[in-house]
Amino acid sequence: MFWRLTWRWMTWRPSVNCRNLSFMNGSDLSPSEQRPDPEALLTLAQKEGRGRLRIFLGAAPGVGKTYEMLRIARQRRREGVDVVIGVVETHGRAETQRMVAGLETLPKREGDYKGHTLPEMDIDAILARKPALVLVDELAHTNAPGSRHPKRYLDVEEILAAGIDVFTTLNVQHVESLNDVVARITRIRVRETVPDSIIDRADEIELVDVTPETLRQRLSEGKVYGHEQAQRALKHYFSAGNLTALRELALRRTADRVDAQMRDFMQTHAISGPWETGERLLVCIDPRPAADLLIRQARRMADRLRCAWIVLHIETPSPFGLSDAARTQIAEAMRLAERLGAETVTLPGRRVVDDVLAYARSHNVTQIIIGHYSLPRWRRWLSGSVTQDLVRKANDISLRIVPLGEGGAAVALSLPTRPPLSAFVEATLTVAAATVIAAGLDRLIAVTNLSLVFLTGVLVVSVRRGLGPSLYAAMLSVLLYNFLFLPPLYTFTISDPANIVSLVAFFITALVTSNLAARTHAQGTAAAQRAKVTADLYSFSRKLAAIGAMDDLLWAISHQIAAMLKVNTVVLLPEGARLDVRAGYPPEDQLEEADLAAAQWAFSKGQETGRDSDTLPGARWLFLPLRTDRETVGVLGLDRAERGRPILSQDERRLLNALADQAAIAIERIILAGAVDEARLLAETEKLRGALLTSISHDLRTPLATILGSVTALRAFGERYDTAARDEVLGTVQIEAERLNRFVGNLLDMMRLEAGSLMPKQDLLDLAEAVGTALRRTATLLGQHRVETHLPDDLPMVRLDHVLFEQVLVNLLDNAAKYAPQGSAIRIDAQVTPDGGVCLSVADQGPGIPPARRVSVFDRFYRLDVSDSSPTGTGLGLAICRGFVEAMGGRILVDEAPGGGAAFLIILPETLMNVEPLRD
Repeated sequence: MFWRLTWRWMTWRPSVNCRNLSFMNGSDLSPSEQRPDPEALLTLAQKEGRGRLRIFLGAAPGVGKTYEMLRIARQRRREGVDVVIGVVETHGRAETQRMVAGLETLPKREGDYKGHTLPEMDIDAILARKPALVLVDELAHTNAPGSRHPKRYLDVEEILAAGIDVFTTLNVQHVESLNDVVARITRIRVRETVPDSIIDRADEIELVDVTPETLRQRLSEGKVYGHEQAQRALKHYFSAGNLTALRELALRRTADRVDAQMRDFMQTHAISGPWETGERLLVCIDPRPAADLLIRQARRMADRLRCAWIVLHIETPSPFGLSDAARTQIAEAMRLAERLGAETVTLPGRRVVDDVLAYARSHNVTQIIIGHYSLPRWRRWLSGSVTQDLVRKANDISLRIVPLGEGGAAVALSLPTRPPLSAFVEATLTVAAATVIAAGLDRLIAVTNLSLVFLTGVLVVSVRRGLGPSLYAAMLSVLLYNFLFLPPLYTFTISDPANIVSLVAFFITALVTSNLAARTHAQGTAAAQRAKVTADLYSFSRKLAAIGAMDDLLWAISHQIAAMLKVNTVVLLPEGARLDVRAGYPPEDQLEEADLAAAQWAFSKGQETGRDSDTLPGARWLFLPLRTDRETVGVLGLDRAERGRPILSQDERRLLNALADQAAIAIERIILAGAVDEARLLAETEKLRGALLTSISHDLRTPLATILGSVTALRAFGERYDTAARDEVLGTVQIEAERLNRFVGNLLDMMRLEAGSLMPKQDLLDLAEAVGTALRRTATLLGQHRVETHLPDDLPMVRLDHVLFEQVLVNLLDNAAKYAPQGSAIRIDAQVTPDGGVCLSVADQGPGIPPARRVSVFDRFYRLDVSDSSPTGTGLGLAICRGFVEAMGGRILVDEAPGGGAAFLIILPETLMNVEPLRD
């Protein structure tokens, strides 16, 4: 039938065959260093109490994912596991339907969408039933509108959070990160996708696979689709080439997940590794010119091995610090590695060899590539050899040592920047102060070891100014101590051998302590800088999240990046076919035509262009595309006044990447929010347009047709009608004309409300008089109903617009007459509320309004269909009632009338009341 590849972490045990291409002597890590990774333990702890997720992954429909899921589920059921089916789509396949038989299936939830009933998985039923295992087919499915979650994978997340295990199925074309790849292969873009994070969190992945020939044979036999559909699929999506490519994608995605599970297992159980289940290269570089050679050679090796490769630079806290040339060299090497497809990593560290090996073991690196320079023996003895230390300690990782020739030429590159003159002036003043203090102590209390005073001064200089000035201070302190305090005084001659020993010990102590203090100072400075960058990134992300306007967002992005990187910035967004500068810091910066061309290239190609790049390097600015997973949303430009050196260092480049990613996501968020608003407005407009056309086509043509027919009959056969018949026809014309007038009036009133041009005239109004006028205007409409009014005599006068309020009452009475059965009562009540206002109600004995729709009835063009014989209307009357009442300062709502029916309540607050009630 078909063959299946199954990877399950609980049962898979990789074979470990550690080899070393060079040397294998050395010792393992100490037990203190073999600790589980805290992040891995935290991830493991977060899974406690959650259900386990098992995904049956396939390359294409029809490979047998659902069948295999059901087969394993039936086996679990025989083992005593409580298994239920949440949702399984058999697609009419007999083999799958036979596997469903005998398994408990929970009923689906029925959803109503545009008059159609859509069955969906019932999450509440699953949570209430709480089985041990639930089967959920088609993980990428989009739920019907109105469901709790828009996507089925979100339903699965909720089920897993409740501690229930889930089996589910997924095709590789639905994986989010592979969506573009599948579209290029098959020329069909799948709209339903599942985030990669769902697959990454899966506890088990089972790849269900068949050969392309087998799957095409099953299609031909009609086991997947109907005959006609299968023939079309064989020519297009299910071609042999497409299936082979999709099959490889499924295999690789499964292998990636298994590799990640293996690394998690190693980190959780403190296994140092590597486990050579797949090659992974690590290239170590330093600020020397040969870094480019190492990177290119590593790329060639990675291509031959078809494996991932990483470029690593360990940033040690040097007391001197790196020179600008060295920083530039590292930055250029890292950019080269990124262009060639490597993952670049820069880590702070103190012991290069230990840090390299720790990173290699934690990331399951199988080979380390490092360059070796020929150095003089005295240099190797003085500074040691990283290569030899790696050979000695990397007993379980293969090493590839690349000879790079003489290393002396690189010494000048690594020389630090010369400390400023002020540092040496401060060191001189500090030693002078120490000399004065030592002289004072010598005169007052005869201190036996005044060298400690000088040593304190050396420590102060090393902490404040670094190693160079501290060495100068140490040498100056030795000379002054010898000249002023060691006999014979005021000469550099030392007569007592014991003083020679003391002076030498003092000098060595000063050197060691100044070096340690300077190193500690450098580490503290680096830690403070990293903490500041982290705090700035956090502040930046919070600031972006709180901004809702595009202009404010762009200004914040340009200002924050300029402040953090000390550069000039511009942000460009697309306007039609070109880019426009939307924000900048400082604001007066302008772009020349060459810079705009470079920015346009960066946007269209999605590549870095301009200064310090490989494309259009003659531009003044450096432009970076602001990209998200969906598209390029804009371009960020940077400029620095200093010429002759890169705009950004490697550290600044990493910071900029983080800032640019956050900026791109924030810009996309506002763009999408605007698109959602536009789509909602467009949908609402289309809905209103459709409702208006429907209303006009029915409610305008119906009375016109009646009027036209009546007039035509009178003109053609008028002499045949007696007086009573003529009056009846004319009465019909009058009724339909009044109906048409009300319809046109409602349209005009709604236009006034929409335009905001409605200005109510607040005059004193007698409610009883207004009710009487409305009843007279609707006498014909209410001819088949009993009207009951209950208006107390002591009702106060109300400040309302006479015309608008009467129209509100007319619309409410018209609505009651439409829905109340003939002969029923329509009741009008009014009473003074406890807070001093007035509540007037119009109640009928019709079918009433369901509670869920009592807010929607006031929407424009909303009509409530309570039965097949429900009366028709424009759906504007109640919307106009709400608009008029709220414009006059009141509010209107609907409730259930006593004895059944609908009761519309007009609530007028005390502020609209006159102080004196109406008097007879």
